[in-house]
Amino acid sequence: MDGDSKRELIISALDTKSLIKVEAYNKCFEIFTELKDLLHEMSGQINEAVGSSRLIKTEYRDRGKFEAQLQVASDMLIFSMHTDVFKFNREHSVLSVDYVKNDDSNAYCGIINIYDFLADSFRYNRSADEGYLIARIFVNRNRHFFVEGKRQGSYSYDTFGSQVLTTEILTDIIETAILYAAEFDLLVPPYDTQKIIAVEQVNTKIENSKIQTGKRLGYKFNSDDV
Repeated sequence: MDGDSKRELIISALDTKSLIKVEAYNKCFEIFTELKDLLHEMSGQINEAVGSSRLIKTEYRDRGKFEAQLQVASDMLIFSMHTDVFKFNREHSVLSVDYVKNDDSNAYCGIINIYDFLADSFRYNRSADEGYLIARIFVNRNRHFFVEGKRQGSYSYDTFGSQVLTTEILTDIIETAILYAAEFDLLVPPYDTQKIIAVEQVNTKIENSKIQTGKRLGYKFNSDDV
């Protein structure tokens, strides 16, 4: 094969792959914009349902083009769209699905991550506090999707290619994530991990309340926890 032929193959491959990635990115961004609208709407609906109770605060905030947050009582859910498009590694089970095996380009997906933090971590600027990934939504250029996450089994990888991500399904994914976060309690860490504290930590706490806190601080958080 001469140099010109190789160059043409390179250009053709780059053009094809780049187009697939751009289409997947655009579709994911379209869905993320819809997700933001749903979060905003859901926040108002929840506040209306709980009435004047100030103990249950729900507040939506747009944090920029690729991020949004929803505070529900003591939880802060962060929704973040990655700016890149990904393909799955060879060990991932999604590659065994006929939808992907029949067309390799279907495996290119954008990702929307959902994290659970304590609202007080943001309120008191506790930068060392930890959040947990509770779900991530994979979307390809055809708006086909699957979800990896807590209690999201009905949208697992083996359904990839059989469903289009509708507004109703997106709402269900959000509501499932909120329910999981609400039931994911803040646990007391083991005594031995907390029995020694430095002067610097005390001073930091006095100034900014920054002693590290997380819902499972001191405990192993597994991807299959439910």
